[in-house]
Amino acid sequence: MNKCFCVLVTLFFCFKLQAQELNAQVIVNSDLVNQTNQQIFKTLERSLNEFVNTQAWTNEEFLNQEKITCSFVLNLSGYSNDQFEATLQIQSQRPVFDSNYDSPILNFLDKDIVFSYQEFQPLFFNESSFESNLISLISFYAYVILGLDADTFALNGGNAYFEEARQIVNLAQTTSRKGWKPADGVRNRFWLIDALRSNTFREYRQTLFNYHRQGLDQMTTDPNAGKRALMEAIQQLEPLFNRRPNAFLIQLFFDAKVEEIVNLFQEGPKVNFKKTEDVLKKIAPFFGARWKQIRA
Repeated sequence: MNKCFCVLVTLFFCFKLQAQELNAQVIVNSDLVNQTNQQIFKTLERSLNEFVNTQAWTNEEFLNQEKITCSFVLNLSGYSNDQFEATLQIQSQRPVFDSNYDSPILNFLDKDIVFSYQEFQPLFFNESSFESNLISLISFYAYVILGLDADTFALNGGNAYFEEARQIVNLAQTTSRKGWKPADGVRNRFWLIDALRSNTFREYRQTLFNYHRQGLDQMTTDPNAGKRALMEAIQQLEPLFNRRPNAFLIQLFFDAKVEEIVNLFQEGPKVNFKKTEDVLKKIAPFFGARWKQIRA
C-alpha cells in the first residue's frame, strides 16, 4: 500500500513539474539568408518549438484547452559563423467565453534580435542566470504572454509573470546584445516590462481586464451590454494618453486590437459609438483610416 502510494505521489509531482502552459508555434523564416544548407534553420526551429512547448513556465496546472495559443516568428536577415540576426514577431490569443473565437492579446515586433546558436545546442532556461541571448529572448516573451493573458482574466493577474520577465531583463544587463537596457531604444524589452509593472500605466492593464472579462466575455449572452463594456474599457485609456501621449502600451494595445474593434462595431446590435470614436481618433490617430470604417 505504502509503495503504491509513493509511486502515485511521484507520478503526480512529475506531472506537475512537466505541465506546460503554452501552445506555441515557432517559425524560423530564412528566406532572406543566402545559405545553401538550410538544415541548421530547421534544427533551430524544431529546438525552439520543443523548448517553448515543453518548458514548465509556472507552478500552475493548465488543461490542454487552457493552454495559451501563441506564435514566435523569427525572420532571419543574417547568418554567419553561428551568429544570427533577425526580427521577432510575437503574437498571442485568448479564447472568448462560450464561443469559438480567439481574441488577439499581443502583436509585437522586436527588431533588435541578435543571438548565437550552434546546431543541436541544448536550450535550457535557468531563472537565476543568463544562459544565452536566445534563451532569454524566448523566455522573456513567454512570461509576457503569460502575464498579459492572466491580466485578461483577473485585474493585475499577471503580476507574478511580469516579475519573472523583469528578472530576465535584470540578468541580461550583463550582455552586450541590444534591447535589454534603457539606452537601447524607447520601445525595447526593458521599457516594455518597465511599463507593464509601473503604476503610471495602470489604465492599460485595467483596460485589458475590463475589455475581455466585462466586454468580450459577455458578447454571446448580451451583445449590447458587451459592447457598452468594450466602449467603456477603450475610453479608460484616455487618461493614460493625457498623461503620456506617446505611451508604449497604447500602441501595443491597438496593434493587437484594431482589426477586432472595427469588426465588432461594424457588426451586431448598434450602439452609440460617437464618444468612443472620438476617443479612438484622439488616442490612436495612426489608425484613423480604420476608425472611419466603423458604421455604428
